Amino acid sequence: MMPLLFAFFLFLSPLWPLGDNPRLGDPMIIVNKQTNQLAFIRHGKIERIYRVATGKTNALTPEGLFTVTVKAINPYYRKKNIPGGAPNNPLGTRWIGFDARGTDGRTYGIHGTNRPSSIGRYITEGCVRMHNRDVEVLYPNVPLGTKVAIVKTNESFQQLGKKYGALK
Repeated sequence: MMPLLFAFFLFLSPLWPLGDNPRLGDPMIIVNKQTNQLAFIRHGKIERIYRVATGKTNALTPEGLFTVTVKAINPYYRKKNIPGGAPNNPLGTRWIGFDARGTDGRTYGIHGTNRPSSIGRYITEGCVRMHNRDVEVLYPNVPLGTKVAIVKTNESFQQLGKKYGALK
């Protein structure tokens, strides 16, 4: 009976990451819709801040704490059947998807763009858009399970990182 009970609880609980997340040192992404900036935090420090584009309206880009669940190089754009790597693909060269879901089943992610002039603007359908060169630098440093906080605030990334436990 005991081994069966142990196996049952093991199946129901996540194997990684264990404990509170993010833990100091874990990578974390914070997006501030107020400033249209994204901070990448790792090893307890802000490594880089990028300019991004977010939703046309405040409601389009979801706010909250999410988890990276999928990543893709040259992602396929399912909505309009555009192959990955195509110059007209609005997702650019990388996709970092997280577990926010729209009421219509829409998925959200941090991705590149084929419209670099849109960066810094409120223009997306809800995703967080980056320059391809920037998302290509970020992509290999973001493992599955990375926490993504999306907020709209006047707080600094330093304050936010401390609030989420990613900075001292």
